[in-house]
Amino acid sequence: MRSVALAVTDGMLHFELSVAHEVFGVAPDAVTVPWYDLSVCGPDTVPFGRFRLEPDHGLDRLRDADTVIVPGWADVDVDPPAELVDAVRTAHERGARVASLCTGAFVLAAAGLLDGKRATTHWAHTDVLAARYPEVEVDPDVLYVDNGSVLTSAGKAAALDLCLHLVRLDHGSSIANTVARRLVVPPHRSGGQAQFVTAPVPDQDGHPLTALFPWIIERLGRPLTVEDLARQARMSSRHLGRHFRAATGTTPLQWLLAQRIRHAQELLEKTDDSIDTIATATGMGTATTLRRHFNRTLGVPPDTYRRTFRTRTRRPPATATTRPAQGRQAQGEETI
Repeated sequence: MRSVALAVTDGMLHFELSVAHEVFGVAPDAVTVPWYDLSVCGPDTVPFGRFRLEPDHGLDRLRDADTVIVPGWADVDVDPPAELVDAVRTAHERGARVASLCTGAFVLAAAGLLDGKRATTHWAHTDVLAARYPEVEVDPDVLYVDNGSVLTSAGKAAALDLCLHLVRLDHGSSIANTVARRLVVPPHRSGGQAQFVTAPVPDQDGHPLTALFPWIIERLGRPLTVEDLARQARMSSRHLGRHFRAATGTTPLQWLLAQRIRHAQELLEKTDDSIDTIATATGMGTATTLRRHFNRTLGVPPDTYRRTFRTRTRRPPATATTRPAQGRQAQGEETI
């Protein structure tokens, strides 16, 4: 997989292009094996916002590459150029390994390379990709997907994860680790992009649940049931479920769990609190329960998450939200 071609046209994103060029364009000093022969392929001069890119070759040269990299596509609501789609498809048909970075997956999908395959893209666009290309099995929770000759990555930094994965496939872990050290990044990140997705409180003025959302947020350290929420909203549990589904796309308890996980993320990032203390502060009850829900939701345990996102300036432990849970204990699906 010596020759690598970056497929570029007007509408590509700077970051993903730069990531691929940095990884495949220059070998670290400590690497003695033959490195990649990188070329940039595109039609004439390609505008990149304030920048202008001069390709080495036209898109027709993609067919001669061992690996074709398609950077992120800036506007997913606009169809990628037909000449780019055709060139990527032709390269794959001639045996090239094709990888997309971030929203470059839309180019691969348009070329039919993702039909019947598992794929991913930036979490903000996974629903669009799935709706536009129903033959693609879109996985919104992973950093990248390797289907052998077709690979896709999630958003932004996950492009670097995929590029390092390709180096690992071609040259082994030792050299991939050397490249990662030069870039000052971890050679492999655990978990998926779910750990980077925010879970905001729905903001809908005049909605029947507008006052309920902040009420819940203020009581995350307490055990809450659907009946508690319905009573506060002054409606039946069934009506509460319907309103919650319409406003948030999920059930009351699933939304509550997401807010507790989000709060746990904040405490892991900003405080020195123990896992037991954070479990109490978020209404999880025990460290075991917190670890189970956290790992299932984000794909990494709390300790790993803390090491990844730890802020340099450590703040004192939160006190307003660390009161012990009172009253009923969590039971099955009725209380979280």
